Amino acid sequence: MSELHDLTALEQGDRIRAGDITPVELTEHYLERAHRLDDVGAFVHLGDDLARQRAFEIASIGPVGEGASPLAGVPTAIKDLNLTRGVPTEFGSPVFRGYVPEVSDAVTLALDEAGLVSLGKTSTPEFGSPCYTEPEGRPPAVTPWDRDRMAGGSSGGAAAAVAAGLVPVAQGSDGGGSIRIPASCCGIVGLKPTRGRISGFPMYGDPVGLATNGTLARTVADAAALLDVLAGRWQGDPSWAPEPSGTFLGATQREPGRLRIGALVEPIIADAQVDPEVRAAFDETTRMLADLGHSVTDVPVPISRDAVADFETCWEVLTALSTVPLDADQRAQVRPLTRWLGERGEARSGPEFGLAIGALRRHAAEALVALAPYDAVLTPTVATPPLPVGAIRNDADPAADFAAQKRFTPWTSAWNVTGMPSISLPLHQSANGLPIGMMLAARPAEEELLLSLSAQVERAHPWRGHTPPGW
Repeated sequence: MSELHDLTALEQGDRIRAGDITPVELTEHYLERAHRLDDVGAFVHLGDDLARQRAFEIASIGPVGEGASPLAGVPTAIKDLNLTRGVPTEFGSPVFRGYVPEVSDAVTLALDEAGLVSLGKTSTPEFGSPCYTEPEGRPPAVTPWDRDRMAGGSSGGAAAAVAAGLVPVAQGSDGGGSIRIPASCCGIVGLKPTRGRISGFPMYGDPVGLATNGTLARTVADAAALLDVLAGRWQGDPSWAPEPSGTFLGATQREPGRLRIGALVEPIIADAQVDPEVRAAFDETTRMLADLGHSVTDVPVPISRDAVADFETCWEVLTALSTVPLDADQRAQVRPLTRWLGERGEARSGPEFGLAIGALRRHAAEALVALAPYDAVLTPTVATPPLPVGAIRNDADPAADFAAQKRFTPWTSAWNVTGMPSISLPLHQSANGLPIGMMLAARPAEEELLLSLSAQVERAHPWRGHTPPGW
């Protein structure tokens, strides 16, 4: 007989509605696993009492009505970057150790309104900046496929939690690949939606438009169902994506039709070496897509390398926004990478920052025009299988650290610049069993098509039964 955690999140929701299990039973199951099996650095805070209270409240309501989320009663977790009222939120930094917000953000409120049960906060690196999750004073987040190797970042804790079966779905955030990178490292699905799809209320902390929240799950349908929960405009949002034609979950149940897919393996933002196994996985994925009836065409890099300097200017200033309010004692506590990026950001003038934002938008426009003939674009997610913990981090030389991050992730940030929705799919493994993700992107606001295509790929090449050691 299968265990509860063998079920998908949607199947768990079905069991709750059928009366076969209760939210309380499901929450207890996952809390026990989280306490016993979190050797992957997934959680920085587990709120047992709050989770049990929330599960009891949902159970007391009884069967959920028509129109309710199919994930009502299902456990989840919230990234340590997202404000959660009354729950510690430390932004991955010792500077904020013990901080408890008085408000929740749009993501937390949406999860609560849909009836999901948060078990606690998942690990993230300091202020969500690097592509690995090794927060100061905390265990690193590691992939459950090899606990000596990184889970990726910055949603590494969330990805590790889902991949290890500690929660069935989790929210993450992504400003340069921070959902898709850990999804690839941990062998799960990671979806970054289009710019404006999910509200940034109440902080609206990214004036550039690179970052968005998104979903991590073991199946495309679960990722889509969680996107249905999180998506939507809030009054006061500066911009938003157009409404979909139906639910995102519904899109996974439709065939996408014959699509034109552009294939791109050349690194976009750095002169990176693509691991031979990643290249082989990419070639195999192009064949998979062709076998499904799609037209797959090699395309040139659609973004000028000049965009890298403009992206870095914006990234530095965004980091500075996190560090400027800190006093001298607090600044002494932040990591060398954070300090280096923040100081570079502070040194940028206002006009320089504004010019970089404008340049990025022009680079994005050029890329969108170049890719307009294609319904989707295929690249690898990262350039190598997950690296050993500490392989990128370099406190003695933050510039080298940042350069190594670009070589590891030479594709993901391009779709943050363009605002396109993008998803990493766990389609392959290396010879020694490490996950290798492949990434698909679609035109802005076309998540439905992207999810339809991704679900078709999953049906043709299912990965659900493939679970890591310790599952």
